[in-house]
Amino acid sequence: MKMKNIAAVAMAGCMAASLAACGGSASSAASSAASTEAATSEAAEATGTSANGFTVQLGPNPETLDPALNNAIDGANTIITTFEPLLLIDENNEVVPGQADLPEVSEDGLTWTFTMKDGLKWSDGSDLTAKDFEYSFKRLACPDTAAPYAETVVGMIDGYEDAIGNPDAGGNTTTDPDWDALNVHASEDGKTLTVQLAYPCSYFDKLCAFAAMSPVQQATVEANGDAWCTQPDTFVCNGPYMITDWIPSERIVLSKNPNYKGGWDSSKIVSDTITLLLLEDSSAAYAAYNSGEAQLIKDVPTDEIPSLTKAEDGGDFYVDTILGTYYISLNDQKEPFTDAKVRKALSLAIDRDYVANTIMQGTYEPAYNFVGPGIVDENGMFYDNANGGKTYISDDYDANLEEAKQLMAEAGYPNGEGFPTIEYSANDAGYHIPVAEYVQQAWGELGITVNINKVEWASFLPMRRAGDYDVSRNGWVMDYNDPSNMLELFTTTNGNNDGKYANPEFDAAIDASKVADKSVHFQKLHEAEDILMKDAAAIPVAYYTDFWLQSPSLKGTWHSPYGYWYLQYGYIEE
Repeated sequence: MKMKNIAAVAMAGCMAASLAACGGSASSAASSAASTEAATSEAAEATGTSANGFTVQLGPNPETLDPALNNAIDGANTIITTFEPLLLIDENNEVVPGQADLPEVSEDGLTWTFTMKDGLKWSDGSDLTAKDFEYSFKRLACPDTAAPYAETVVGMIDGYEDAIGNPDAGGNTTTDPDWDALNVHASEDGKTLTVQLAYPCSYFDKLCAFAAMSPVQQATVEANGDAWCTQPDTFVCNGPYMITDWIPSERIVLSKNPNYKGGWDSSKIVSDTITLLLLEDSSAAYAAYNSGEAQLIKDVPTDEIPSLTKAEDGGDFYVDTILGTYYISLNDQKEPFTDAKVRKALSLAIDRDYVANTIMQGTYEPAYNFVGPGIVDENGMFYDNANGGKTYISDDYDANLEEAKQLMAEAGYPNGEGFPTIEYSANDAGYHIPVAEYVQQAWGELGITVNINKVEWASFLPMRRAGDYDVSRNGWVMDYNDPSNMLELFTTTNGNNDGKYANPEFDAAIDASKVADKSVHFQKLHEAEDILMKDAAAIPVAYYTDFWLQSPSLKGTWHSPYGYWYLQYGYIEE
């Protein structure tokens, strides 16, 4: 209990520091308001529209707006507003037509044929055809692209192994990569796209509605390299909005795409502009909301939450469950995290109920499995059917802590003796630093010294992806409702395997799940989670929710269980 009190004091100190910076942030927000209004007017004048629109804050500078390279929700929120894949997910979370009609699927589930809609255009007015999707799918598979989602979204397509060079168990190519080997082909007239799968994938339609599967214009990418998606002049897109102004660390202004045609109802796309405030400081975001500059903000200062009134009680504070897990990554390739006993001890030493209900103020739920509630299998909910119906981690924290101390002794570190000082890396948003301060105290109970490394968002994702850390906060919100989307993160070759976990037995279970038989599919995924949790490959802490402030005047937007805000139908009600 003493340890928890110390953590609470540390959290309060962090919040006080946040409040102390509020004056300066408010000034910055006011300055940003004036510059945003001017930029919106300039963008409107340049595109021939009025300044009718709204402003939201969904995160800081995105790491990338290249659909193939993005793996963060803040970037995806912009991508789903400026790009459109073959299919879409609507407000009822149903798959609906996008740039193509719903596909025809062969009886064996292997051949998927998409018929493109007529008259499709890029934002620059040039024609968009199935050939653009063929290029974009193959670009995802190309090793030189280094797309983090490649294996997840196109790994089931026939020819993928040849495309990536048939890597051996160690990930080394055994043949020359040939991205053209991916079995995706556009018809000569560009009207149809045929995708041949290597094995049946019942959720391939959901993948075809995923942001990473958006098309990119080959000529623009090849002419500008990685810089194509960094400035309005070269940001050629195909969604309902296009970028017309972009000042890093300040704003991105989206304007209606006059050439848009697709799955969204154009009659409901009524706002001329959507301004995205690029703010990393939650106090600045809160000031922008209170001043009326922004009508929706995602980054709400956690110390303000107790004073906010929830939407169901007539307020403007929204809390919505999403399908995802807040977890801690250990760098499994570094000593002492190579030892599963150490990893398990670190996991057991965390009081998840305290984290979720005290530090996170009840906005999250404690996580005792990796795959959380709301995710289905053939017999109901995957969570309920995991581990024989019992959670992998007990909710008896005191017993867990005693087991953790025993495991540390068995690993050769009794009372932490000989254990190196380690660094916990996190970006400063939401609850990340308060959670880091709690973990610092919790692992102190094992005799471990933890230093906190606070990293700016722009550097955080590349650092974690490169494995340049000891311990790091992490999290995953699902892209489609199948537990494979959570579990495949930990296969040896997955581009989102930040902890560098590698277990052939786990990889084999995932491979064996890639079958048409749903019973076998989910059975193997349950086996995979058994292995993952036994190895303590990652430390689940809490199940995600999104919370945000939204003005009653902002209508037409919606929030999905995958953590996205759909803005294209948004408007201000006068």
